Amino acid sequence: MSAASCLRSEDQFLCSICLDVFTDPVTTPCGHNFCKNCITENWNINDQYLCPMCKTVFHTKPELHINTLLNEVVSQFRQETQQKASSSSSEQQAAKPGEVPCDVCTGTKLKALKSCLVCLTSYCQTHLEPHLTASRLKRHQLMDPVENLEDRMCMKHDKPLELFCKTDQTCVCMLCSVLDHKTHELVPLKEEYEGKKAELGKTEAEIQQMIQKRRLKIQEIKHSVDLSEEDADREKAEGFQVFIALKESVMRSLNKLIETIEEKQRTTEKQAEDFIKELEQEISDLMKRSSEVEQLSHSEDHLHLLQNFPSLKAAPPIKDWTEVSVHSPSYDGTVVRAVAQLGKTLRKEMKKLFEAELKRVQQYAVDVTLDPDTANPHLILSDDEKQVKYGDVEKNLPDSPKRFTHYVSVLGKQSFSSGRFYFEVQVKEKTKWDLGVIRESIKRKGQIMLRPRSGFWIIWLRNGNEYKALDDPSVRFSLKSQPQKVGVFVDYEEGLVSFYDVDAAALIYSFTGKYPAS
Repeated sequence: MSAASCLRSEDQFLCSICLDVFTDPVTTPCGHNFCKNCITENWNINDQYLCPMCKTVFHTKPELHINTLLNEVVSQFRQETQQKASSSSSEQQAAKPGEVPCDVCTGTKLKALKSCLVCLTSYCQTHLEPHLTASRLKRHQLMDPVENLEDRMCMKHDKPLELFCKTDQTCVCMLCSVLDHKTHELVPLKEEYEGKKAELGKTEAEIQQMIQKRRLKIQEIKHSVDLSEEDADREKAEGFQVFIALKESVMRSLNKLIETIEEKQRTTEKQAEDFIKELEQEISDLMKRSSEVEQLSHSEDHLHLLQNFPSLKAAPPIKDWTEVSVHSPSYDGTVVRAVAQLGKTLRKEMKKLFEAELKRVQQYAVDVTLDPDTANPHLILSDDEKQVKYGDVEKNLPDSPKRFTHYVSVLGKQSFSSGRFYFEVQVKEKTKWDLGVIRESIKRKGQIMLRPRSGFWIIWLRNGNEYKALDDPSVRFSLKSQPQKVGVFVDYEEGLVSFYDVDAAALIYSFTGKYPAS
């Protein structure tokens, strides 16, 4: 039995949540041990039943029973520890640097065991004896030894600080309570101490929850990087399939394509690394703060806790990560635009690529209906708000801030502030049309500069065969055949707006680059 005792260490019997010796130890299905109360409270404050040690997730709350064998071993360990502490307490030790010395000792100052808040004196074991035996001294308040006991006296009245003024949030003496603070709300130090200690417990739990959320956010970001890398690999493979047969004349285009893809991936990884570093720094700061809160919450020094409580209770300056994520960069159109520059010899391959491209962006299709509150008075909307045509007679409509008055325009009801989306517009047999996307904040009255910098990404048709992209600057272009249906694809994060001839599976025009708000 003694051989087994020699191998025991306190670390074997510490709960990883409260960092104290187990109390009513229970074992989770994954084999880790915790105090019953600790793991129960941990699961109560979190959204899922997660093992704090190995992060195993349990879909239903496990039924926990006290580990009888471990409980017996812990009890024996406590008894052995108490016996060791009892035997060592009988040996007087001289105060070492950093330890509180006995104020009564002459010559060699022995280490103080207790400080008396009434006598304002620290005592070693020998000089503490009267406080343990004399009836009048037994009423004195003893605490773990501390230095600077005079700091526990009221500087104004030279009386012990025994009360807490909730009105002024400060510690006061009895004389203060009947003089300067007589109309204030006063409570004993112990009562306020217990309240603040309870608040510190909640604060520590909140910090632990914030740490856990940030660890989950790190996992989310790493997963996003993995998905981005998979997209990059697929795109590079497609690029090689297109360019491998074009030899030296095409290698420059291939290298540029690969460089663009890898640069986007590097940007994504750099963004993820910056987020992770920032999250890890916040976790480090929060863990440090958690340690300080835990240390303070275990303090039996009333004054020390109350004096340090405000600085630790205040919310740490941390970032809200709820909406933060790493977006996989879009490679839509990268290969298509590169191959388009190769001319007539690549038309067959271009056709295949455009078909695949269109099919890929069509997975982001959304249903768009028109908003009559934005329609110019000359426009006539169908009952289902899916079609619009020009009317010769101007309708008498209320002039709301949303309505276009100068330009004959109408907007869709749906709006998007992130991600990717795609919709199609029928333009069959039309000789004049404008279509695209705009920023919701654009002006809708009077003359408007139709360009991306002002919040417009638009292409138009005039006179049946004159096409123009209203870019910065505008770009005129021609098409072999007149589109019957135009597809519009938007990648919000990439600042990409592309227009497709749906029936011909061909790219009409792409706007690239991000612009500031108007």
